[in-house]
Amino acid sequence: MKDRLRADKPWVLLFWSIAATFGTYFCMYMFRKPFTASAYEGETLGSFKFKTVIVTSQVLGYTLSKFLGIKIVSEINPQRRAWLILTLISLSEISLILFGLTPTPYNLIFMFFNGLPLGMVFGLVIGFLEGRRMTEVMTAGLCVSFIVAGGLAKKVGKHLLDFGVQSHWMPAVAGILFLPVLIGFVWMLTQIPAPTSADEDARSQRVPLNREDRRAFFRSYSFGLTSIILAFLLITVLRGIRDDFAPEIWKALGSDAKPDDFFFPDLIVGLGVLVTCGATAFLRNNRGAFYCALGLSILGLVLVCFALIGIRAELLSPFSFMVVLGLGLYIPYVAVHTTLFERLIAMTRSKGNLCYLITLSDSFGYLGTVFLMLGKDFFNTGNFVKDFFDLIGWIVAIVGIVAFASAGIYFARVGSAFKEPQQDIAAQPMTQQV
Repeated sequence: MKDRLRADKPWVLLFWSIAATFGTYFCMYMFRKPFTASAYEGETLGSFKFKTVIVTSQVLGYTLSKFLGIKIVSEINPQRRAWLILTLISLSEISLILFGLTPTPYNLIFMFFNGLPLGMVFGLVIGFLEGRRMTEVMTAGLCVSFIVAGGLAKKVGKHLLDFGVQSHWMPAVAGILFLPVLIGFVWMLTQIPAPTSADEDARSQRVPLNREDRRAFFRSYSFGLTSIILAFLLITVLRGIRDDFAPEIWKALGSDAKPDDFFFPDLIVGLGVLVTCGATAFLRNNRGAFYCALGLSILGLVLVCFALIGIRAELLSPFSFMVVLGLGLYIPYVAVHTTLFERLIAMTRSKGNLCYLITLSDSFGYLGTVFLMLGKDFFNTGNFVKDFFDLIGWIVAIVGIVAFASAGIYFARVGSAFKEPQQDIAAQPMTQQV
């Protein structure tokens, strides 16, 4: 199959790659997110709500996984990625089973161990796609998986609860249902051929990075990378709150959460982000695509401001608010994953890989989420949306816009030394650029 995909028409490889990576990461979400569909009413741990504790516990494990992944994901031999994905997700399912078996509150430790393997999966999956002339389209398709899967995972969890599955066993049951499907999609990953020589000429060759390689790359562009990572951290925090506490947000907006309320707003957001971020693949100039992605990221945060104003002024319905807010958060979130780091490596021609930069930014993003999860119950003294969520939203939007703009100014100043690939390579018809 790998040889056939290499020899077949480019669009066949494109859709195969999107399907394989989308499906793999979509299934991973069924081991991570269904538990958030339950409010765990009446369960507490000291002054904390039990749901806040287990969400924080999982995110803490997920965050630690990201930091471990900076080394593991950036250094791994490409031939070992698929087996590691299956191993990590299997370990997360075992943790969910132990979560169901163990009484509250002792079972919260197993939610930590559920998150611990899963944080490395995205970096491993994206490694199959980077360094290609159609990487943005492929990774946009992959990123749609976590936009759509978050809502669908909660929908699956809600349906399992409605069918009578006990809330502590519901996460494990959801994972078991999707395990066979996951295996099929991971097999599809193994059939994706390596980038062609033309891909490498246009985007630069991607190689594993050791510790010194990673340090050298970061030192070369430290201010610009720090600015992007800061904005990404803030966006990740607000995105995590929107995702993990969707039932509470819908309730605060005056709407009872139904399964479709979790799914359809995210479906609209996913399609919008796929078109917006995937289109940057058709910008052949790496520098131009990089700045276009920065502009899209700033535009997304402007949408966040509009959503916050609209819901407070009652100009937006709860459904519209979730859609506009989702677009505002996911456009920059996905732009970083699909374009900013991919084109940064391509335009600098530096020794690097997308796995490293994505995992590095994710690490700090989820670390911020841990602190916000702990602070939510301290600062949320009234309406969740109008008090805590509204405040965090404005901080994210304003600081994020400044950070992205600062990164743009920085790279504009140092960009004169960057050399674009030869025009004859960059100008090849897009039908040949997979």
